[in-house]
Amino acid sequence: MFDKKEFTDFLMEAKKKTYAGHGKETRPSRLQSKDLPYTRDNYQYLDSYFGDIDFIGQEVVWINGRAAWGMNYYGEMMVANIPEAFSDCLKGALREVPFNAPYRGPKTFTHGKLEYRCEWLGDLESFTGTETISEGGKEIYKLSFHGGKIKSFEG
Repeated sequence: MFDKKEFTDFLMEAKKKTYAGHGKETRPSRLQSKDLPYTRDNYQYLDSYFGDIDFIGQEVVWINGRAAWGMNYYGEMMVANIPEAFSDCLKGALREVPFNAPYRGPKTFTHGKLEYRCEWLGDLESFTGTETISEGGKEIYKLSFHGGKIKSFEG
């Protein structure tokens, strides 16, 4: 597949420097998409998503110009009134992406009254999972994700 340590180091860095790190959006690659790219050496990363309150997106990593890994995700708010600290909680959790499971955030993360939880099955090559944020024990946000290695006929 690829050097897992080098790849994981890059993926974690890319996540921290794009959405979770308040990275700058670039010109949309698709109509109405929000695109956050990151490049280092022979690695390229793109997080591209649609929507804000309910949203869908995809992260892809290319190595030497070939798509090597990807993750799809769909998230939705479960309440009409979004807590002011919600974005800080989500981005704070995503900056704590664990090396052993570099998909979203850690198993648990707390920001004020908000509690983030993430569960997953699988490994870097094939995984699925969910994340939630609760306030006072009430789930206010949920996201599902899945992904893994990308292998083409060309190599």
